[in-house]
Amino acid sequence: VQLVESGGGSVQAGGSLRLSCVVSGYTYSSACMAWFRQAPGKEREDVAAIIAGLNDKHYADSVRGRFAVSQDIATDTFYLQMDSLEPDDTAVYYCARGSIDYRSPIACVGVNWGQGTQVTVS
Repeated sequence: VQLVESGGGSVQAGGSLRLSCVVSGYTYSSACMAWFRQAPGKEREDVAAIIAGLNDKHYADSVRGRFAVSQDIATDTFYLQMDSLEPDDTAVYYCARGSIDYRSPIACVGVNWGQGTQVTVS
């Protein structure tokens, strides 16, 4: 399984970014896809996930109402639209294919990971 993120960058507070994650090497409809983030000196944090095939979406409280996940099954691409960005959103964002786990805040625990993309909000 390979996951390649793109779309990170620097933006001012209140701005928007859209992250993309192209997935290859597995059956997209059989698991969940998620975004996580890790800021310097902090633990990795759940951000959002989608249960593949069900369009069931889950968000961390810190991003609900500002971020949105979506998927394009035809191109095996997973997206994170981030609006109303805040300085606290600054982190490296990781895309992951995961296993469904409803005990997780976003119902998905990461199994295969991308390399990460930096998002900086000033």
